[in-house]
Amino acid sequence: MELNEKGLRERKWWTERGYRLPEFDRKAVREATGREPVWVHFGAGNIFRAFPARAVQELLDQGIMDQGLVAAEGYDTEILERVNRPHDEYSVLVTLKADGTVEKTVVGSVLASYGLDGLKEIFTMDSLQIASFTITEKGYGVSGAEEDFKNGPDRAKTYMGQVAGLLYRRFLAGRKPIAMVSMDNCSHNGDRRSGGHGRTFAGKWCENGLADRGFLEYVTDRSRVAFPWTMIDKITPRPGQDVLKILEEDGLTGMEPVVTAKNTYAAPFVNTEECEYLVIEDDFPNGRPALEKAGFLFTDRETVEKAEKMKVCTCLNPLHTALAVFGCLLGYKKISEEMKDGDLVSLLRRIGYEEGLPAVTDPGILDPREFLDTVLTVRFPNPFLPDSPQRIATDTSQKLSVRFGETIKAYMTSPDLDMDRLRGIPLVLAGWLRYRMAVDDDGRLMELSPDPMAERLGRQLERIQLGGCLQMEHIQGSEHALRPEGVPGPEIREALRPVLSDAAIFGVDLF
Repeated sequence: MELNEKGLRERKWWTERGYRLPEFDRKAVREATGREPVWVHFGAGNIFRAFPARAVQELLDQGIMDQGLVAAEGYDTEILERVNRPHDEYSVLVTLKADGTVEKTVVGSVLASYGLDGLKEIFTMDSLQIASFTITEKGYGVSGAEEDFKNGPDRAKTYMGQVAGLLYRRFLAGRKPIAMVSMDNCSHNGDRRSGGHGRTFAGKWCENGLADRGFLEYVTDRSRVAFPWTMIDKITPRPGQDVLKILEEDGLTGMEPVVTAKNTYAAPFVNTEECEYLVIEDDFPNGRPALEKAGFLFTDRETVEKAEKMKVCTCLNPLHTALAVFGCLLGYKKISEEMKDGDLVSLLRRIGYEEGLPAVTDPGILDPREFLDTVLTVRFPNPFLPDSPQRIATDTSQKLSVRFGETIKAYMTSPDLDMDRLRGIPLVLAGWLRYRMAVDDDGRLMELSPDPMAERLGRQLERIQLGGCLQMEHIQGSEHALRPEGVPGPEIREALRPVLSDAAIFGVDLF
């Protein structure tokens, strides 16, 4: 069986194998979406298909929405040619539950997909309410923007420059309102990412005489163009081979992942956990669908910020980083396997409950202790979720200042918090330095996950060696094997000074 319109006409085949199918009239919804598109999403990858696309399908099935989603790809359009279109925009969502059950859903709420050039007409339409993004933090980069500033909105080449060019078309079509919604996992994502860049491009183009002077006023008028803040949380690892095997055993063909020329890994299926949270600032100048009926949490900006800080600084991301660092050192390949290690679980509980929760601000819309309980008892131990410490260890130098630095600063500044209580957080930071030595716990060379500061950190830490690491198998248990040789304690302290004093890494000068 193939995943496409033809294959899905044989509904009995799918339902007999436990697949939940779209219940709406896809032809009618496609026509309605073509006439009056409501929602364009940039970066139609795993988390988009696992969460927003699934939520829209739920509302389409209930008749609450009439239009589906338009997917857009601004970095690697080969994904559209090799994954989206061969399957008529369908995908299979495989939800791997902690109790061992597997839920399979065919998601058909995406009705069309385009490169950014294909969105020019859509962005002039009155009906368009939302342009959302899951393009990862790197997607908001502005390398090469100087050329875009000189060339203007019609000849922009950077991702954000092209998005700003689409906004300019919307401005010229009558200053039509829209919400630009970043759903990427970065702080103040609306203002700092899509909002900040949109205003920058508008300002430069107006300054250089390449855009109407009113464009900057339009982009900075929240009654016309809003950039809501969001907090999204749903673990969606790279599509796993075990999940592919489930689909193939059902008789599905053509589901294999592909790797594009730009080294993008994509598949017509996505595997994910059952838990999900999406908190959104309710700022939609052209209206919005009733997404609260699909579980989205709408609130004000202050509450979104508190929810984001709760997750990123206390209840999830710091714990993930701890497991990533020590998981790589100890040779674990799955996060769930680490959760069977009593020492690691004790470390997480200390970081979360004892050190993190006293410094957290309760957002009200989510309970921090309940959130943390779910992370430690349901989400991380889920043995069916193919997530690895090696994946999570990617770009750690860019994450420590938020994931741990904010809590350290809270302890430094609050009279109610005692710095002497901090033991777990410093241990994780020390563990990260140990990880950067690229030698595992058995003294063997270890491949490190990609990190933009890898070269610099390698130079700064190269003088420090793990004592006896090359002979550790022969002298394991010996006190000598655990003692750094060649660099006495005071010299280690000085060797670490340039790293530990870098507040850009840790958020504070740890030295």
